[in-house]
Amino acid sequence: MSESTDPASPADAIAAGYAFTGPALELGALLWDGACLPDRQIRIPLSMLGRHGLVAGATGTGKTKTLQLIAEQLSAGGVPVFLADIKGDVSGIAAPGTANDKIAERAGEVGQQWEATGFPSEFYSLGGIGAGIPVRATVTSFGPVLMSKVLRLNQTQEQSLGLIFHYADAKGLELIDLKDLRAVVAFLVSDQGKAELKGIGGLSTVTAGVILRALTAFEQQGASEFFGEPEFDTGEFLRTAADGRGMVSVLELPAVQDKPQLFSTFLMWLLADLYTDLPEVGDLERPKLVFFFDEAHLLFNGASKAFLESITQTVRLIRSKGIGVFFVTQTPKDVPADVLAQLGNRVQHALRAFTPDDAKALKATVKTFPNSAYDLEELLTGLGTGEAVITVLSEKGAPTPVAATRLRAPQSLMGPVGAQALDAAVKSSLLYSRYAEPVDRESAYEKISAEQAEAEAAAEAAAAQAEAEKQAKEAAKAARSAPKPDPSLAQQVVGSGLFRSLARSIGTQLGREISRSIFGTAKRRR
Repeated sequence: MSESTDPASPADAIAAGYAFTGPALELGALLWDGACLPDRQIRIPLSMLGRHGLVAGATGTGKTKTLQLIAEQLSAGGVPVFLADIKGDVSGIAAPGTANDKIAERAGEVGQQWEATGFPSEFYSLGGIGAGIPVRATVTSFGPVLMSKVLRLNQTQEQSLGLIFHYADAKGLELIDLKDLRAVVAFLVSDQGKAELKGIGGLSTVTAGVILRALTAFEQQGASEFFGEPEFDTGEFLRTAADGRGMVSVLELPAVQDKPQLFSTFLMWLLADLYTDLPEVGDLERPKLVFFFDEAHLLFNGASKAFLESITQTVRLIRSKGIGVFFVTQTPKDVPADVLAQLGNRVQHALRAFTPDDAKALKATVKTFPNSAYDLEELLTGLGTGEAVITVLSEKGAPTPVAATRLRAPQSLMGPVGAQALDAAVKSSLLYSRYAEPVDRESAYEKISAEQAEAEAAAEAAAAQAEAEKQAKEAAKAARSAPKPDPSLAQQVVGSGLFRSLARSIGTQLGREISRSIFGTAKRRR
């Protein structure tokens, strides 16, 4: 294929599909017939970022830099951004980039006016696991449905968990962390608590055992660090900086990249919480927030059917709240078909075809694109680093022509910031003092423990009293059955015949005199 100045040439037709009238992000320059055409810019309308998207490509093809490039321009346009940074290499967005020959060459090729720029950023961590402001949620806010999904409970077990939450709420037992939930489950199958749910079906010991084992496995994923207080207000992600630029919220996840269930849990809670709190707004000129989830295959690997259904529904509905979601992964097949169907914007970096599975994945990827003037199978295996095949939604919501693109270079640092700089950024944040220190106030665990301690003390006191009464009865019984002792000397004297004879003579004068001498009474004087 060769370039032509004919307005009807394929290059011009493709470029015309990206000539938007409203605000748009600049992605790069069109590639056609082996040449980079800086006068034919490939863009994405700002208003269409809420229609979700996918950034895919093999390792080392530059998809993380694409994520950074888009995030920078969103921030510059006043749109807050959330970045889930699994590998820890996106934190550099907070610092200006470093000019070098490669960046100058790339900027010249794509017609970019490159200027080193850092963007306002906040750094977060899951419950304090790693560097960042801790993000925590309470078990209560998570809710029984979401908790059932991450614990992979069946329908019957999910219903039982709903009863547990209902009981805790009715009794004022706050479910803050996982030990609270564990305490309530254990109590409801104890001798003391069995009757509490009897009127509404009860909780079987078997189901309680399943829930407790699932909680143990979940805790081993590090989830106990995530649940607690102070609970994070997801509205913090919607902030803009003092200069009007959107705040870039970077969730640092290197410490939990081997704990995909924990990462999945956070995603589900975060999207559900935002969806619940935000009003319906429909299509906006620019989204309220755009999410980027790097290494999205970790999100979906081993995911339950219920989890996938939840993600699909959330992605479909959250657009109406002004939230855009981008998944960043290796191949489109990493994303379930029902989710992929919701992603209107596509940036596909190079794919490899070294194995039969790779070749199959390549063919499947080609089929997900609209018809194009390119041989996509050949093109996708021949793209260089920082190049991609792009199709987005136009301002009217229709797919744009497929465009091979040499992407612009990010203006911020392409790599992680240093550990000291990251720590300083975290601790200087106004949010740090609000969320850094965990709070363990009295909740279900403490209340149930206190009640059980009181019950045990009362039981011990009752047992001690019963034992004392038993011993008293035994002592009385022993006393009644014991042999009578020999009479004392006084008893012998009183009982003698002589004493009785003397007593009979008490009425006589002589008797009275004798009595006085025996009992020590004095003779009355006249």
